[in-house]
Amino acid sequence: MALISTANLTKRYPAVTALDALTIEVEPGIIGLVGANGAGKSTLIKILLGLLPPTSGAATMLGYDVRTQGTVLRQFVGYMPEHDCLPPEVSATEFVSHMGEISGLPRTVARERTADVLRHVGLFEERYRQIGGYSTGMKQRVKLAQALVHDPRLILLDEPTNGLDPQGRDEMLELIQRVGREFGISILMATHLLGEIERVCEDLIVIDGGQLVQQGTLASFTTATATLEVEVDGDPAPLATRLRSHGMTVEAQGSRLFVESEGEPPYDLILDATVESGLGLVRMQIRRHSLSDLFRGTDRAAELAVAERLDA
Repeated sequence: MALISTANLTKRYPAVTALDALTIEVEPGIIGLVGANGAGKSTLIKILLGLLPPTSGAATMLGYDVRTQGTVLRQFVGYMPEHDCLPPEVSATEFVSHMGEISGLPRTVARERTADVLRHVGLFEERYRQIGGYSTGMKQRVKLAQALVHDPRLILLDEPTNGLDPQGRDEMLELIQRVGREFGISILMATHLLGEIERVCEDLIVIDGGQLVQQGTLASFTTATATLEVEVDGDPAPLATRLRSHGMTVEAQGSRLFVESEGEPPYDLILDATVESGLGLVRMQIRRHSLSDLFRGTDRAAELAVAERLDA
């Protein structure tokens, strides 16, 4: 059974189409949902949770229809929203325990689970402090804890490192990895930060303008290209000239050359030409596709780049 399934899922607002006939099948695992700000990630998550009605199309999660079985479905799903939504005047213990009860746990069980999950996210010593006095990183951990307290089969994370400094981001990503790989809970993580996807996720869904761009395993997005990346110590212009004289297509970027090849990579020829040019070879390797290649040439590329810089 698919973890998530959508068929022509569409959400239109008066001025914009947030999702445009989106059709996906998602199997269990740690899945990244990536796209620039405004790509439709949060809209998709809210529709899957039954918090927004779709304009048209259908969707199921864990086999439940998100339109008609949302109340039952939410017992098995945890949700970590992007924005701050925590009550400042209660403790983490009170809040997470309350969320456990809302999800169907008996009060005693909810208390026990709360202690366990707060220990897991690193807040056990601070569990009785009011949330209003927490740092941004601690608040993000509370949001993760409440998504986990009822032992869900799936958690939906919307920009889980939002507002965190580099150390806090690293710690949050480590927690997410543990949840997926040690606890066996499936994760759908929405983010516009490609580095986070590469660190945590096994599979990837790329959407842009509410439409599916590509879907597959992370490895399938970073396959080898037919390009050799050659870095030399010195001016690479003489080397580029020699390689072009052999009929190769060469692009220069600083001290690096990108050499297009067909068939077997011409390692020996490049090595000989480097020596003949009086240069030192720093490295020579097959270039691999990167996740950022997916957004080059799209209308969202500039927005994605800016968003990444702001959150770095």
